[in-house]
Amino acid sequence: MAEMVQASHTLSVATPGKGFTEITSELADWLQSIAGENGLLTVFVCHTSASLTIQENADPNVRRDLADALEALAPEYRNYAHQEEGPDDMPSHIKAMLTASSLGIPVKDGRMTLGTWQGVYLIEHRVSPHRRSIALSFIGHSA
Repeated sequence: MAEMVQASHTLSVATPGKGFTEITSELADWLQSIAGENGLLTVFVCHTSASLTIQENADPNVRRDLADALEALAPEYRNYAHQEEGPDDMPSHIKAMLTASSLGIPVKDGRMTLGTWQGVYLIEHRVSPHRRSIALSFIGHSA
């Protein structure tokens, strides 16, 4: 009989600056380490200028086009009222608001139920490299 398990962890991710950093394998490794078999994985980014998404992981042009679309929606060259932290800060807050701060991913048979071409990404909206904290939580049954 499978045991109920509830586990949490903070994942630290270094970003190279603006762009998409895939974290799918780190999430899978953590699920394996806790023997999470069937349940729900919640992923939460602890920042207001970075975000999360599930997107295609096969063609990098998809991520390039998504980055271009976000840039068009919240360009750095606009004269924002909030300028204290640099020209990329306010657009980063807007981009984070338009995307997601948390994801709920079903887990079945020890694996995230992602589609064939789906990956989980941390999106860094700031120009400079950052170290981002991602809170993980799993509730379900263990192996």
